[in-house]
Amino acid sequence: MKTEASSNSLSRKISAGRRTYDTVLKVLIYLSAAVTFLLLVGLIGYIFYRGLPNISWEFLTTQRKVLEDKIGILPNILFTLYTIITALLVALPIGIGAAIYLNEYAGNRKIVRFVEFSTETLSAIPSIIYGLVGMLFFCQKLGLKSSVLAGSLTLVVMILPSIIRTTQESLKTTPQSYRDGALALGATKWYSIRTIVLPCTIDGIVSGSILAVGRIVGESAALLFTAGAGYVLVTNYIKALSVSGGTLSVMLYVYVMENGEFDVGFAIASILLILVLVINFSAKAAKRKLKKIG
Repeated sequence: MKTEASSNSLSRKISAGRRTYDTVLKVLIYLSAAVTFLLLVGLIGYIFYRGLPNISWEFLTTQRKVLEDKIGILPNILFTLYTIITALLVALPIGIGAAIYLNEYAGNRKIVRFVEFSTETLSAIPSIIYGLVGMLFFCQKLGLKSSVLAGSLTLVVMILPSIIRTTQESLKTTPQSYRDGALALGATKWYSIRTIVLPCTIDGIVSGSILAVGRIVGESAALLFTAGAGYVLVTNYIKALSVSGGTLSVMLYVYVMENGEFDVGFAIASILLILVLVINFSAKAAKRKLKKIG
């Protein structure tokens, strides 16, 4: 009886200790989440608080005029969109195609592991290194000079690893039975990939695209070396590819670090946040629509 009573007492102590331990961990987890959320809201709120009052219609729809001492960022908004479009048009097909080959066709696992290791290494390289290599190769070796096209191609090399890895991991989550069932019904390998596997990887493709857009929009070091900091208004997309143009992030650096115009910097930061939010919500809406179609 004494042994049974002591064991019951010990189990109650252990249970109480475990409950206390679980409670402390839950409190720490909730506290960490709350701190992270407050930091995010505080940062975004402060940027909007400082930036939104400095945004006007003239600021958004005109270009910079040095002689008249007027600041407009319409060319930089367009150059940002041109850079995003060009980089994604080149990077998405290559990245998705590479991920499909690595996951569905490549038979040599050593090559696959080597490519995976290489992409992970590329994603860890500082952007300033990409800028230097892009300036030497795209601007000088290929003769593109300082232009939107040279900057976009440099960004393609930067965002390819994230697109390849997210798409590849999404492909791995698709059950093998889907592929086997399609092949058993007489479908070709590419037909099963195109109609069954790829629709299941929409989440990964969209996630990779969002990560890529975030890096494009926030990049300044590499683009300073390759795309320049021009602010001449160019509405023709094809012509803009050969023109030196500063994106919003580049001009944010120029206005704050070189000119000391912090109000303009906060205004541009607010526009960047709004642009990223709009692109992210649009990507998620497109993902839902593609899932319905699939």
